[in-house]
Amino acid sequence: MGSSMIQLLVLAGIAVFLILRLKNVLGTRDGFEKPRIDQAQPSQSQRPQLDVIEGGPDQDIADYVDVDSEAGMALAEVKAQDRSFTVQEFLGGAKGAYEMILMAFEGGKLSDVEPFLSEDVMESFVEVVADREDKGLTVEAKFIGLRELAIHDAGLDPVTNTAEITVKFIGEITSVVRDAEGEIVEGDEKAIKRQKDIWTFARDLGSDNPNWQLVATGG
Repeated sequence: MGSSMIQLLVLAGIAVFLILRLKNVLGTRDGFEKPRIDQAQPSQSQRPQLDVIEGGPDQDIADYVDVDSEAGMALAEVKAQDRSFTVQEFLGGAKGAYEMILMAFEGGKLSDVEPFLSEDVMESFVEVVADREDKGLTVEAKFIGLRELAIHDAGLDPVTNTAEITVKFIGEITSVVRDAEGEIVEGDEKAIKRQKDIWTFARDLGSDNPNWQLVATGG
């Protein structure tokens, strides 16, 4: 047997050996095999099922009053009838209305806020302003800001379909009263005083008018 033949037999033996080794290491595949599942990623059946909580409390109401209270249920009914209403936006409007109405009252310029006042409130404000004018008194006031703004109560009249929301305000103002000669007879220009007011706003939910009116005041 020639040397060439011997070399071929040796190479063939080496090739067979390598094939057998690779087969033992890699294994064989017969037909279709399912892809391996990465053990680090649990299968769908192994994943914990998370419960989805639906129908929870209306946070827009819960942030301000107990949702199970009469006020909370009244606010929920208002929202059911007026989809554009939110408690948060209402209080934002009430904050602006408080400053505007309070300053108009102090300055005796009630015509500026008449659309936002009920007839009864307008009449009582006019009487106070007229009494000051008869005495030759004027008020100079400056609104500093609000210390507190909160819903005090809420209700809905099922007969008239009128909603009422009562809001508690604690404001800070500076105020002085001057006589006809311009002399200060009450107050201090530099002293900031706190003023507590409890105002009730009302709106007919069946009306096309989206504005709330101030229907009652108190302290």
